[in-house]
Amino acid sequence: MTATAIRHDWTVAEVRALLEMPFNDLVFKAQSVHREHFDPNEVQVSTLLSIKTGACPEDCKYCPQSGHYNTGLEKEKLLEIEKVVAEAHAAKEKGASRFCMGAAWRSPSKKDMPYVLDMVKRVKSLGLETCMTLGMLNEDQAGELADAGLDYYNHNLDTSEKYYNHIITTRTYQDRLDTLDNVRKAGMKVCCGGIMGMGEDLADRAGLLVQLANLPQHPESVPVNMLVKVEGTPLDQVDDLDPFDFVRTIAVARIMMPASHVRLSAGRENMNDQMQALCFLAGANSIFYGEKLLTTANPEADHDRQLFKRLGIRPEQREQSHTEEEHVEALADAVEYEQTRHMFYDATRESA
Repeated sequence: MTATAIRHDWTVAEVRALLEMPFNDLVFKAQSVHREHFDPNEVQVSTLLSIKTGACPEDCKYCPQSGHYNTGLEKEKLLEIEKVVAEAHAAKEKGASRFCMGAAWRSPSKKDMPYVLDMVKRVKSLGLETCMTLGMLNEDQAGELADAGLDYYNHNLDTSEKYYNHIITTRTYQDRLDTLDNVRKAGMKVCCGGIMGMGEDLADRAGLLVQLANLPQHPESVPVNMLVKVEGTPLDQVDDLDPFDFVRTIAVARIMMPASHVRLSAGRENMNDQMQALCFLAGANSIFYGEKLLTTANPEADHDRQLFKRLGIRPEQREQSHTEEEHVEALADAVEYEQTRHMFYDATRESA
């Protein structure tokens, strides 16, 4: 069977037609595409550590870390390098292969960059893949991070260009595209997606997917988030997204970007097991593991392990020589690790 062609010429009309397909036909098509590129029973598992929380100057209407809204979240300083390295080392000891670090910044400051670069170098020296999300990057900053050994950079587009100003006014859509371009030029891999359920319409979801798929190179990782409504943010009263519309978005992302990992990301806490199973069937093959994603809840690790077991899913491994028994053991170790230490420190406590 010939694999589905990688395209960069999608139109909004084409994508709307996909989103409006009969549900069963769409999910079948997405699963068929998924099987051409991935093992359908493997899901990449990542962890995420907040290295600096709160007081972000951006006004993203969904974000509890924005300094524009009162959500009860206390700001915190950049974590000490030794603490980050210790967290990374402990993660590796329990079988983690990628360590992701996020900071609530508009852009890394000149004074913070040396610390961030040292974090990357020292985590990389442990043999782990590294990922960061630090806000906007210029060419020099992207080059410095790449030289330090950063593998992935996360920078989401969030929504369509048309709807963008309804969500964010402190940076432009082009600012985000420029950061993605700088990351690519520096030779790093891209993690880029968006958030569903912010009041956008079908055309906006189609527009976001077109923007992602028509980039010169598809993002290696495409996080599809469902809005987590946080009291105090401007979107805390927005209407709930129809779960089937979310699954449809996952399916269309899989069809349009067949070789990318499609990540079922924020919002999983509000999804029942059946909805998550539909997302995996529709082509999602990556999740964040652990009790928190920066500052919002995530399903507990033990529940994820039980769901994986019920669905016959195993965590994707960097080296594919392991037996199924070893895969199961690695997942069990990861669960024990999450249960016995605070990978995600309490972001609501006062700074020391």
